[in-house]
Amino acid sequence: MTKALIFDSYFDDYRGVVLYVRIFEGEIPKNAEILMMAAGVKGLALEVGVLTPKMAPRESLKVGEIGYIVTNLKTTREAKVGDTVTLAKGLIVREVENGHEVVDADGEVLKPLPGYKNVLPFVYAGFFPVSNDQYKDLKEAIEKLALSDSALRYEPENSPVLGFGLRIGFLGLLHMDIIKERLEREFGLDLIVTNPSTNYEVVMNNGEVRDIKSASDLPDASEIKEIREPWVKGEIILPKSMIGNVLNLINEKRGHQTNLSYIEDRAVIDFEAPMANLLTDFYDQLKSATSGYASFNYELDGYRAEDLVRVDFLVGGHKMDALSVMAHRSEADGIGREVTKKLKEVIPRQNYEVALQAAIGARIIARETIGAYRKDVTVKIHTGDRDRKAKLLEKQKRGKARMKRFGKIDIPSEAFTVMLKRD
Repeated sequence: MTKALIFDSYFDDYRGVVLYVRIFEGEIPKNAEILMMAAGVKGLALEVGVLTPKMAPRESLKVGEIGYIVTNLKTTREAKVGDTVTLAKGLIVREVENGHEVVDADGEVLKPLPGYKNVLPFVYAGFFPVSNDQYKDLKEAIEKLALSDSALRYEPENSPVLGFGLRIGFLGLLHMDIIKERLEREFGLDLIVTNPSTNYEVVMNNGEVRDIKSASDLPDASEIKEIREPWVKGEIILPKSMIGNVLNLINEKRGHQTNLSYIEDRAVIDFEAPMANLLTDFYDQLKSATSGYASFNYELDGYRAEDLVRVDFLVGGHKMDALSVMAHRSEADGIGREVTKKLKEVIPRQNYEVALQAAIGARIIARETIGAYRKDVTVKIHTGDRDRKAKLLEKQKRGKARMKRFGKIDIPSEAFTVMLKRD
């Protein structure tokens, strides 16, 4: 049986999806019908060959060879890195309860090459165009980027404040930054990006498990049995003299050290920590604590039930769903105070007083106030006319109270990324 492992793939505007493969068993000839075993997708090998380093076409790729396959597939989602390519002749893709399986003419279930692992996003953020007229352009741009990036996930999102946009899933913050830069530079989009978050598993009272990608999607508290957050296993390699600073940083992130070992003059710290606490400024703080001499890597280590709450932020009494975050109850008060202070710095003053509040349900946990501008309405009044001054000031006060009830507050884009740079 033919088996080839896909170790890279990309979308070519003129040729379609091109696969880089290593042939472990059998042979893949030109124009053969092929099957991606994990995806269950069939296609044609329009051209096969090796890299010299230019593409050098051949009549077939044989066992032990590394080469390329030009296919008729439309997107890299149909041929992901790690999938197994085989010849489709005589094989059947059969639907089963948890997906599908590939069987031969005798009904025997065929197994793909070991090592296939579906790439799932860890980080989610809302992308909204500054002008709603650009929503169609944003969607088309993401669709184009997704053709050559099988790890990219997206779905429509609608915010009462920001309008129509997309909630996009990424492998990490670096992946998010690259996509944001490409959208702005290559497609000329002006974007508002909300605070990044991770996904959570919510266990309902009826036993149903829901995957929640945003705090604003959280069901009513009375329906929830428990909330599970993703944890990671991390490894930091650093100079011995800087161990203390890094251990303190890990503890601040609600993590804990699991092992400490030494390699000559370097130390290796193994630790576990909640994914959400590493999303904001952990990398910057690690660089600062180690003067840039540390290296860091991590992998997902499952979901754990924790005492998590949704922290909402209100601007002028109006809840801003795009600012809502999930937090551990022990950290919620501190996050509320820090974010309201940041919002006070970035939201411009109005002609009336604006209250900034953080809340858990109906309980207010933090508050800041943006003072109002005050226009001197008494400038043309004679200094001795105290009654006239008092009437004008009282009228101004009533006008500001009305503006406070019905006024619209302009919220700048920086307000939606304050969680990225907490003190």
